[in-house]
Amino acid sequence: MSGTTTAAATPRRRAAGAGADRWVVLVVLCVSLLLVAVDATVLHVAVPAVTEDLRPGATELLWIVDAYPLVCASLLILFGTLGDRIGRRRVLLLGYTLFGVASGMAALADSAHMLIVARALLGVGGAMIMPATLSILRQVFPDRRERAMAIGVWSAVAAVGAAVGPLLGGFLLEHFWWGSVFLVNIPLMLVGLPVGRVLLPESKGEGDGPWDVVGALMATAGLFAAVLGVKRLGGGPVASVWTVLPLIAGAGLLAAFARRQRRRAHPLVDLRMFARPAFGTSVGCIVLAMLALVGLELIAAQYLQLVLGLSPLETGLRLLPLTVAAMAAGLMGARMLRRFGPRRMVCSGFCLTAAAVVSLTAMGGEDNGPLLLTGFVLLGLGLETTLFGAYESMLSEAPPEQAGGAAAIGETSYQLGAGIGIALLGSVMNAAYAPGLTGVPGVPAQASAAAGRSLGEAHEVADRLGGPAGAALRQAARHAFVHGLHVTLLVSAALLLLGAAMALRLPRVMQCETARVEVPAQRRVSGPKAGAAPGRVDVRETAS
Repeated sequence: MSGTTTAAATPRRRAAGAGADRWVVLVVLCVSLLLVAVDATVLHVAVPAVTEDLRPGATELLWIVDAYPLVCASLLILFGTLGDRIGRRRVLLLGYTLFGVASGMAALADSAHMLIVARALLGVGGAMIMPATLSILRQVFPDRRERAMAIGVWSAVAAVGAAVGPLLGGFLLEHFWWGSVFLVNIPLMLVGLPVGRVLLPESKGEGDGPWDVVGALMATAGLFAAVLGVKRLGGGPVASVWTVLPLIAGAGLLAAFARRQRRRAHPLVDLRMFARPAFGTSVGCIVLAMLALVGLELIAAQYLQLVLGLSPLETGLRLLPLTVAAMAAGLMGARMLRRFGPRRMVCSGFCLTAAAVVSLTAMGGEDNGPLLLTGFVLLGLGLETTLFGAYESMLSEAPPEQAGGAAAIGETSYQLGAGIGIALLGSVMNAAYAPGLTGVPGVPAQASAAAGRSLGEAHEVADRLGGPAGAALRQAARHAFVHGLHVTLLVSAALLLLGAAMALRLPRVMQCETARVEVPAQRRVSGPKAGAAPGRVDVRETAS
């Protein structure tokens, strides 16, 4: 399929040596992704310090934490498709600029409202950066074998970022004030802007027809409402009007957006991509994998801290093997994909993850280090294998001219899966946990109801009660939480096996594209290494 025009940075480079520049581009893109991934989790450890300094209310604190992922998830399709029109590098560099400015605002915020605005602007910058990194990677690696290796590195960096965030935040908080977790972004952006300007190639789609502004706004509003509803579903009453209304509004807007795209001659997102089994199945696999990962990580962190009594730093170190295993699976992903093919790779990843989850049902009230280490390593290997195979299949199946839109769909499914995972597995956990705290000897009914909301609240109530009643409540809460954890793990394993069955629709073998290579003519060059060729370059691909 034809579709992209790519401009390189330095016209004096020789075409013969341009191929090596693709790997330099990959390094720049991975640094960009690392920064966004770190910022998504770095605030978690700073929440107590922010609360003590700015004194936000409960609602303000919720928006301080959620503004970034909410805004970022809702704008991914808008900026992903805009990059296809005006240039992916241009959108990426604008994202760098905004991310740096918003980081300064967040670091110097003297009120909760200013910090919320800064976090929202960080979400806008993140939405510019995330799909641009993946779509540029799609263009500069037209050969699928090389692209698979690049996506493996890209996904390994994403895993590193998620783990580094809390560790970096904890280190900075020990030596500086809470604003330093944002201030660290600024020097990186000051370096990234000129480096990205010089090294990154510009690319865009064919740009036929006008950009659908109304459709972009409908997608943004629909995703914002849907993600907000899903987040509230996991943290509040299911029947609340503030939970139901966003879900209904989001579903309605997204349905109207899909209908509008089908009717337009030049749609913002070509929904016919979902008719391709590899693309639609890959998106579904990403949602299920993230559903399991985020929900399990949240519950595991609570188990390690509140049941085993580990400190936040000890908890982060216990979860570190999961990240290391995910990095290893990402780096081995390209070789596994060539050897086993997308179907067996993704299906095996789901099955390995399900086996890891079932093994963790042996966790009890006492610390079992070898069991946790084995389970977390298998969990990291399985999930990253699944995500790698799904992302690579989705991106390779999309037409090159719609790389930004496809990347945005992948990132949106990633965010939705994370939100649904917290809501669904959190609800299962609460439903299994709360009944275990009724009828505890010596504990009033009102105290039992409060303790049934979470294990953290149960500990607070037990501290207030004190004496035998407090000790009995604490013991009952620990047993109830472990029971709820086992039920949640089994539900998660069932969902992972559903993902394994879904993966059977993926292709058996990794089919590689062929590229048409033409003789260079003056300043215009065609060929598979166009991402780094001099002047302006046309990349034309034939998809498998």
